[in-house]
Amino acid sequence: MLSFCTSSVWKAVLLLILQTTGCWHAESTCKTRRCLAEMLMKRGYLSQPQSENCSLVIEVPFLEYQTLSVLWRDEELAWNRSDYLFDKVTLPVKNVWTPEILVTNGISSTMKHSSSDLLLFWNGTVVHSVIINAKINCEINLFNFPFAGDSCPVAIQTWSDGECGTKLNFHSNQVMIDGSHGDWQTDGISLLQQEHRDDRNYILVELSVKYLNPFITLMLPSILLVLADVVSFALPLGGGERCSFKVTLVLSFTMFLIILNDELPGDSTCGPIIRTHFCICLVLLVLSMLVSMMLTGLANNGSLIFSCWSKKGSRQENTGNKAETEDEEVKADISVIKLNASEGDSGMLKTLVDFVEDLKAQKAESEQYQKIAQKADKIFFWFYLFFGTAYFIAMFCVMTLYKCTVNHFEFWY
Repeated sequence: MLSFCTSSVWKAVLLLILQTTGCWHAESTCKTRRCLAEMLMKRGYLSQPQSENCSLVIEVPFLEYQTLSVLWRDEELAWNRSDYLFDKVTLPVKNVWTPEILVTNGISSTMKHSSSDLLLFWNGTVVHSVIINAKINCEINLFNFPFAGDSCPVAIQTWSDGECGTKLNFHSNQVMIDGSHGDWQTDGISLLQQEHRDDRNYILVELSVKYLNPFITLMLPSILLVLADVVSFALPLGGGERCSFKVTLVLSFTMFLIILNDELPGDSTCGPIIRTHFCICLVLLVLSMLVSMMLTGLANNGSLIFSCWSKKGSRQENTGNKAETEDEEVKADISVIKLNASEGDSGMLKTLVDFVEDLKAQKAESEQYQKIAQKADKIFFWFYLFFGTAYFIAMFCVMTLYKCTVNHFEFWY
């Protein structure tokens, strides 16, 4: 009985050895690309490749807008080409360590893999592509809006802590751009490095506003309204047509500013000067309206200000009783004429002469006021035209030539 048990044990051990040898022989004879991938996946290296200096260089040979092509070397994933004849193999991303790329000045950023697989070469070189979407905290110089243009840095880095970690190495200083979106267009992109810091890389994106649309919707209406105000000096002072037209222009421009208040760029260190431009245009329109009102009062009443309390009040009182006064004067003249008819025509002629002289004096006074008002109106017109033209030229020069300085690298301490 004991010999039977001993023989059974030896048979089991022999069978186990044969099975193990067969499995090892089957595994060693599997030289396909899939077997190579399965063998590498079983290693399960999900940590950063470790070297003697505790750092790993991530090469960036290609950068296209938000897509980065990265490669690094992990010698523990290499294989001998005498065992496997393949130069490269694809592996799932989740089974291999991949670097995490961050945007330093990003409000929020997400990195995702462009593919669920990556490419591994026989010497351990891993090639992969990632897509980074980020909202950048970058203050843009809007002083020259709608002719604004500025540069915005996008700081890209990987995790590092002193001597350990990873480091990005860009192979080129040029990046393919993706055109323009909305009212902004991308003029150029370049890869740069902060001075005296080889671990701080950033993409400098040059942006500018497409000025045609904001110029038509913002600048052109203000120019046309001021031009219409200048041309309105062709209307006569009397009758009130000019004053009513200027009041309409002021109300129209005020409604225009109310509508566009939410559409204008926000305030910042270099706030848009177009807000000051709109304020000056409104001041010019209101000033022109007030001057026209005062000159109209001068032409009618002979007073520039407070005419309603001085001459205008007496003139309105006289005008209110004008019909009554004229009737009394006519009746008095008729009675005088009747009384003096028997005495001769000398008294009647004297009365008529005095009446006509009073009318002439009033007419001459009114004409004198109108001449003074028209002369003052012409002087103000030429001053308004010259000042308005000089202002618009100066404003356009400031909008296009002056550059406001913004510190874009405050996020780096």
